[in-house]
Amino acid sequence: MPEGFRNVTEQLVLPTDRAVDANWWRQATVYQIYPRSFADSNADGLGDIAGITSRIGYLAGLGVDAIWLSPFYPSALADGGYDVADYRNVDPQLGTLDDFDEMVAAAHESGMKVIVDIVPNHTSDLHAWFQEALASEPGSAARERYIFREGTGPDGANPPSDWLSHFGGSAWTRVPDGQWYLHLFAREQPDLNWDNREVRDDFLYTLRFWADRGVDGFRVDVAHALAKDLSEPLRSKPDLEGELPLDGSDPLYDRDEVHEIYAEWREVFNAYDPPRTAVAEAWVPAERRVLYARPTELGQAFNFDLVTADFDAEQYRELITTCLVEAELSGASSTWVLSNHDVVRHPSRYGLPIDFDLQEWLMSDGLLPQVDEAKGLRRARAATLLMLALPGSAYLYQGEELGLHEVAGLPTDSLQDPIWART
Repeated sequence: MPEGFRNVTEQLVLPTDRAVDANWWRQATVYQIYPRSFADSNADGLGDIAGITSRIGYLAGLGVDAIWLSPFYPSALADGGYDVADYRNVDPQLGTLDDFDEMVAAAHESGMKVIVDIVPNHTSDLHAWFQEALASEPGSAARERYIFREGTGPDGANPPSDWLSHFGGSAWTRVPDGQWYLHLFAREQPDLNWDNREVRDDFLYTLRFWADRGVDGFRVDVAHALAKDLSEPLRSKPDLEGELPLDGSDPLYDRDEVHEIYAEWREVFNAYDPPRTAVAEAWVPAERRVLYARPTELGQAFNFDLVTADFDAEQYRELITTCLVEAELSGASSTWVLSNHDVVRHPSRYGLPIDFDLQEWLMSDGLLPQVDEAKGLRRARAATLLMLALPGSAYLYQGEELGLHEVAGLPTDSLQDPIWART
């Protein structure tokens, strides 16, 4: 066994008492729950927090070490809950803070940890801060929490820069007084200004709010986008394709300054016993991904290599070897993912021809070509078994234990994805 692999494995020999073990996350099976579709406790057709509590015994029976809740906060659902209107509350449709506390207590009693999604790059446009910003004058303290700029052109009618939204079109939307605000995602998701001390302090407060309620860890959405180069004139970035630079110099993503933010977060995490954990969703080059996983910052970072790999033994061998080396370099442990809320479920991926365009398949309502469901399920079982045997943390998406396939043939009038709506 190579020395680096031996060291990684030794880090993963954990005490038997996971309740007090500060390193529980290094070798954990984490089950992702999308609350609105997991379990409905009151027969209103919508999953809820009490529904999760009712299934704790089932999850414990699977051998799950932790549950990760996708956003359950008040939201208009412009982006599936990732447009957060209140970071320190539960959406009334899903329950109450008391319901949340009961769920955490039940999970802990069953020996499971609780991880929650935190969405720091942007808020909902219904957030009290953004509503205050819209009602305030240009240059006001309320607007400084976000990224407002004057437009270009003789009358300011053109966006401040050529930056694009991941959901299609310009990343800028104009407000009635003529200024524009930045949103790297939907227009209902205005980006926060992380150069603003008030923004940073409020999120530190939010982390403590949930940690004080017993939350054990945080999944950090779009972790690589918080720090931006907002110096004038705004730099050009006319496309979203291509690799990010390795020197942290991109104007919008994976800038070196973002690590100052997470160093502050680590101070909050380490104030608890055991320390709270975090995992970064950071779509960055592998050479940069390890920075987010340092013990002085978030501690772990998702790698999505298995998500993008074909069902191919040689690809698996190469990426697993690389990821284990990365884990050794960062002092973290690897994270393994085959399916989540952002990608086509792997039983369906593995039932399609290699290299087939998944977006094209989705646009055909999953009909062209037809998925070989039996082959896809066989391959998915094999891949999941491999993933669960690897050193590090395995992240499972709800229903993965059932071999669920992707539901691609939804009626057009039922589609709510912001990319569908804007492109």
